[in-house]
Amino acid sequence: MKRRELFRLSSAMGLSVALPSLAAAAAVPASTAGSLTPPAEGSIPVAVLLSQNAEMIDFAGPWEVFDNVNVPGRKSAPGFRLFTVAETMAPIRASGGMTIIPDYTFETAPVARVIVIPAQSEPNEKVLAWVRQASHSADLTMSVCTGAFLLAKTGLLSGRPATTHHGFFGQFTMMFPDVSLKRGARYVESGKFATAGGLSSGIDLALRVVERYFGRDVASNTANFMEYQGRGWLDPNSNSAYARMPRSTDAHPLCPVCTMEVARVGTASSVYRGRTYYFCMEGHKQLFDAAPKAYLG
Repeated sequence: MKRRELFRLSSAMGLSVALPSLAAAAAVPASTAGSLTPPAEGSIPVAVLLSQNAEMIDFAGPWEVFDNVNVPGRKSAPGFRLFTVAETMAPIRASGGMTIIPDYTFETAPVARVIVIPAQSEPNEKVLAWVRQASHSADLTMSVCTGAFLLAKTGLLSGRPATTHHGFFGQFTMMFPDVSLKRGARYVESGKFATAGGLSSGIDLALRVVERYFGRDVASNTANFMEYQGRGWLDPNSNSAYARMPRSTDAHPLCPVCTMEVARVGTASSVYRGRTYYFCMEGHKQLFDAAPKAYLG
């Protein structure tokens, strides 16, 4: 039995709605962002933008969420129809070495109502132009992790709140001073755009998108079917552990750019205002040296 058939059977038998976790979810107020209107018939097309070094969990997590949505009454089609899109049809080497053949190029891709932008390689102007154009007709464009950098480079986040992986807060604020970074946010919604924190945060944002289209019960049933116990999708501010920059100490020095713990011996370092800072890589030292205050809060 396929997963979707199993999901429909469990929903029809009332197995999922009886679980305590769903009752708890129902008690949590929904986010203030408005609902999204699904088509009367057919599925919601979701475009996942890929390029070399795309981070697997950033797009595979939301992919699984959208793929496992079951909407009661929608007999002929699932809630979402997923496809990948890239600049060319050349194989893409994602994180961990997985090879992916894109479904479409920018010229052939169907019109998407949801666009997912994971962390990936530095975009060129053709990529940015496609995001600008595709976002114009989409209901929602969402980024995950450092996909927020790509989205911000389009200019579409200017004047809006956003978030990204906590290890890149300093770099993001320095590069995009016109975007209001929300530290400690699991995800941030702003009009037709939404940004998620690092990695697994994309799962929560995707569940939130399901909720905006089809309601709390459908999103809760999806999370339950996936055996996903995370509750971050119910609280956009649930990344509070990352709201403050961790403190670097002599015993445990942290790279001031990404907050990764580093060794004091054999690593790049810089002296600023009489204090020595250590870096996980030469590139982060160069970023720090260019604007130290941006990384020291």
